Amino acid sequence: MAYAAVLFYLLTGMPFLRHLGLENDEALFASPLFAPKAWHYKIRLFHSDFPLLLMSYLGTLKTFIYKPLFRWFGTGILVTRVPMLLAGALTVWLFYLFLRRIAGERTALIGCWLLAADSLFLLTSCFDWGPVALQHLLTVGGLLLVVHFYQERREFSLFAAFLLFGLAVWDKALALWLLTGCGLAAILTLRRQILDTLNLRRLGLAVAGFCVGASPFLIYNVTHHFDTLRENATRDFSDIPGRARLLLNTLDGQGMFGWFIQEDADTPKPHLPSDGFEKLSADLSAIAGHPRTGLMIYGLILALLLAPLARGPELRAILFALIAATAAWLQMATTRGAGGSVHHVILLWPMPAMLVAVSLGAASRRLGKAGLPAVAAVVVLLAGSDLLVTNEYYAVMLRNGGSVTWTSAVFTLSGYMKSQQATNVFCVDWGIMDSLRLLNRGRLPLRWGGDEPDSELASLLADPGSIFLGHAAGREVFPGKTAALTARAARLGFSREVMAEIGDSFGRPMYEVFRFHPQ
Repeated sequence: MAYAAVLFYLLTGMPFLRHLGLENDEALFASPLFAPKAWHYKIRLFHSDFPLLLMSYLGTLKTFIYKPLFRWFGTGILVTRVPMLLAGALTVWLFYLFLRRIAGERTALIGCWLLAADSLFLLTSCFDWGPVALQHLLTVGGLLLVVHFYQERREFSLFAAFLLFGLAVWDKALALWLLTGCGLAAILTLRRQILDTLNLRRLGLAVAGFCVGASPFLIYNVTHHFDTLRENATRDFSDIPGRARLLLNTLDGQGMFGWFIQEDADTPKPHLPSDGFEKLSADLSAIAGHPRTGLMIYGLILALLLAPLARGPELRAILFALIAATAAWLQMATTRGAGGSVHHVILLWPMPAMLVAVSLGAASRRLGKAGLPAVAAVVVLLAGSDLLVTNEYYAVMLRNGGSVTWTSAVFTLSGYMKSQQATNVFCVDWGIMDSLRLLNRGRLPLRWGGDEPDSELASLLADPGSIFLGHAAGREVFPGKTAALTARAARLGFSREVMAEIGDSFGRPMYEVFRFHPQ
């Protein structure tokens, strides 16, 4: 049954992989690999540069993983997305092994099916712009190894667990939210178990493992006065209600509607289903009433109500998941500039699935003969509601396509630019450069443009090889960028010529390609 859950996860995710364009942040990890190469921090060893951080809180672990993949398989949408889908599937499997060790086979099966069916856990792994897929994999793998160490007393498992935790922090420092939440939960619920197993040698192994895994992150912060914390740990309590609504929208699965796919009102030429599978998805969407919310919130409420039926290790596991998730969410909800998107909230996963699975598993054993069928029905209802939401995402995606930052028009733009002879390709608006850099393997002379001093800008505008890229009117990520550049050019004596307007197959203009001529 656990293998079936992993296979179900993969089969559910595969149809999504091709239907959206490559989002800018989804391609960001490749910026140290292709020109114009970019990174935040590097070290130099053996006469070579080794980029360690893309931003002060974002590491290059994913970059190093993909470097050989791009060499072997080339770049493209499937090469970019399939490995992260596989990482999500492996996370489901490791979560099953983790729950089986702490709460038994029945609970493990409940948990892995709930996680495999979770709409936003699936989508944030398929489209790993967060990035979050490696965060989940490393955190769950580390928790499994900690439990393995406690049960088997194998000290290498302890070292390996904290090595994975350290790698998670290097991958993205926001892993500290859930890791510190798990640490607090462990102290409050497993104090005796910790004291029984902890000694100086084991403490040293844990610290050593973490330091090895997080070494790039630690080296940077030690040499740069802990910039990560100074720049990203400022508290802001002004939008806790908004962050709470986002938490609920992520739990019930609706958090990405109207954001990464277009709605009907903005689609002049919606697509009709083109094959049997797409028609089945559209029919299921219609029959189900176009559902956009699942029942996971009600599952959590039911799990908390049933929690008193749990005893011993199961009750501690429920409290552990609740404390860890609450502590992590409070950190993200009060961090300025973070916690305001689905890719932040999803970092709490798989704690919600753990809480529900352990509580339902315990209840099924406490309620006598009726317990197992009743709990099985609840699990089918919860997972089924999530599956219907996932299908709704797919149906809307096929019908309306991606939003501005996820538009498939980026592939058309990429193909068009390959045919142009340009000395410089200036990206005027956000959301263009990183996608084109990856899709073209660094062969386009890309650079940011539009903010240069007037003296430099005038020479760039006069160069016939200077081509500018922006979003179409009304679709700019930062509105007014193209208009401001056009106004500055006019003051300098240049007029704008639109070379091409790149639209998607749904009838929406998405990009403008233009150059300037002396007036």
